[in-house]
Amino acid sequence: MQAWQVHENGEPSEVMRLAEVARPVPADGQVLLRVRAANVNFPDALLCRGEYQVRPPLPFTPGVEVCGETEDGRRVLATPALPHGGFAAYTLADAAALLDAPDCLDDAEAAALHIGYQTGWFGLHRRARLEAGETLLVHAAAGGVGSAAVQLGKAAGATVIGVVGGAEKAAVADGLGCDLVIDRRTENVVAAVKDATGGRGADVVYDPVGGDAYTQSAKAVAFEGRIVVVGFASGTVPRPALHHALVKNYAVLGLHWGLYNAKNPGLVRECHDRLTELAARGAIRPLVSERVPLDEAAAAVQRVADGTTTGRVAVLPGQETAA
Repeated sequence: MQAWQVHENGEPSEVMRLAEVARPVPADGQVLLRVRAANVNFPDALLCRGEYQVRPPLPFTPGVEVCGETEDGRRVLATPALPHGGFAAYTLADAAALLDAPDCLDDAEAAALHIGYQTGWFGLHRRARLEAGETLLVHAAAGGVGSAAVQLGKAAGATVIGVVGGAEKAAVADGLGCDLVIDRRTENVVAAVKDATGGRGADVVYDPVGGDAYTQSAKAVAFEGRIVVVGFASGTVPRPALHHALVKNYAVLGLHWGLYNAKNPGLVRECHDRLTELAARGAIRPLVSERVPLDEAAAAVQRVADGTTTGRVAVLPGQETAA
């Protein structure tokens, strides 16, 4: 079968190589899945660079989120068992963690409902306890993680402010339903948030970016607000000034969604049920901006790493390259 492999760490476009390899063999508790769609996530780039918290042995196949098909024909969502990631014809996954793919979504959309939306749900509802009528500020609102948070915030009855970089991404965020879109390249984010909220600031800030975005978050958060730290796509891990949190009376909340799979997998299934319900009634729908064949996966991962994409990019192993 064909699979992308990483033999040394570096930039995805330089270290990912498409090869013919043997089909993986499931270990105890695992299942073999035919990959129907594998969506590109920022952790795929970090895996290639050797910068992710999980470091599979070399060589490995990246791809942390798939919609796959079991040998008995069941359509499921899964996080592949590395080193056998999803950018391949077949992958392996933990049998106990499989989730049914919603019938209302196609393969690429279904795969995108998994990590980004689970992260958004746990971040907004379990960690930040977002309430209807509150103001939610989402950084990188046009990206895969941010777009999910925007939709979930609107579904929860929040007023959503999206921060993006550039006019194209601003248009995407507006189309997702943001009540206000701030282009960080041309506007002062903190001033715009304060102006939109009558000086109060955002009740909840959802930050998958870190760096300057976190600095803005601390200045734009409201009294008794909550900043949810989801990731560091900027490449810079901020060092919060705890005295500032004390003086302004806000909370900084970390979110590592993967821990729920280990610590409380039942919550993951409950979350999936809620997400499936929201998708079925049209309250959320994953934004899939590109669908590419397997041989274009390395370029797609590089584009995500470079921050030039919107929504999710889906790799479809069964799709042929356009002539």
